[in-house]
Amino acid sequence: MPLTTIQLRFIMAKKYIFILLLFVIATMAQAQIQQFEWQGVQREYLVKIPSEHNETIPVLYFLHGLGDNITRLDNEFQFQQVADDFGWMLVVPQALNEGYGTMWNAALMSSSIDDSGFLMALLDTLAVHHSVNLDSVFFTGFSMGGFMTHRMAIEHGDRITACAPVSGLITHAMASHAAVAPVRMLHIHGTSDPVVGYDGNSQYFGGNLGLSVEAIVNYWKNANHCLDEPTIDTLPDLHNDGLRFVRYTYEGDAELQHIKVIGGNHSWYHSEDQYDIGYLTEIHKFFTTGSGQVGIAEPVSSGLRLWPNPTSGLCTIQVDADTDLTVFDLQGRIVTTYLVQNGMNFIDLGSLQEGLYFLKTKEGVVRKVMVNY
Repeated sequence: MPLTTIQLRFIMAKKYIFILLLFVIATMAQAQIQQFEWQGVQREYLVKIPSEHNETIPVLYFLHGLGDNITRLDNEFQFQQVADDFGWMLVVPQALNEGYGTMWNAALMSSSIDDSGFLMALLDTLAVHHSVNLDSVFFTGFSMGGFMTHRMAIEHGDRITACAPVSGLITHAMASHAAVAPVRMLHIHGTSDPVVGYDGNSQYFGGNLGLSVEAIVNYWKNANHCLDEPTIDTLPDLHNDGLRFVRYTYEGDAELQHIKVIGGNHSWYHSEDQYDIGYLTEIHKFFTTGSGQVGIAEPVSSGLRLWPNPTSGLCTIQVDADTDLTVFDLQGRIVTTYLVQNGMNFIDLGSLQEGLYFLKTKEGVVRKVMVNY
């Protein structure tokens, strides 16, 4: 039976509404992507701010892999939910396409793109517009994003609290550089990874991509002044996933951990319902706990500021009220205590040995400080 004019108009109206709805959804997704100019190029990034957070917000960068994009990554990880769960700002920047797909300049091949500078300039830009906690800046990334996370730790460890590269290596070019400062490091890698091999080789691309995981551990042991022998912890085998997770923990000026995923391939293992651990949960746990009795805790308030950091001894401490200030070493031992008054105070840490220390007020606010002569 032929359609009436009214029926045809109704069908066309439904099609129009459907197309308009798709356009609105696409526009909303695109509107979340922000930009700023770096080296004459408009660089894109996503920022997810938690609905509830402390007075200052910790910042977590998530760096994508080769060929990936931030919209797809957001759909997979649901970063707004992660930001709400953690109470942290999630920053998801986009790499540029240099002809091999979107990729970070982790010094794997020749490139003039200064991604390292871009990521730090982005942090400075965010600090202007948001109340970010610059003492709580974290990086993680997968595959090529893991390569870039290592580079950021090597070049900007004095500004980064901790890093957790997953399935990414230190390139040979970056291995020739000394890390600017010790930085807490968690490296996660599967022993059966065919793309970015545990031994540094790639079955997928052919050839060698960087240091082996064993060499990476040695690099960070030296950079963080760690003890040679680790504490080894085999995590409970709770699921029939064909994987075993073994954690190696090295104590030093900054803690080093390696999670060896026996049987693991080139994957980001998400859910504790399917696997013995979920990577993001494990990474967040590492970021918010430190060696010994004192960890890098989520800030209670902005009631403790210090500069310069690193310091060669004399530094300025600003607090919002009179308080006791205790200095701990990495083993959680009390080194010294101070009574500081509301406002600015000057303390001298010049009697301490070089290394990483934690300052803690009686209210529980913790800040790290690097003593470096």
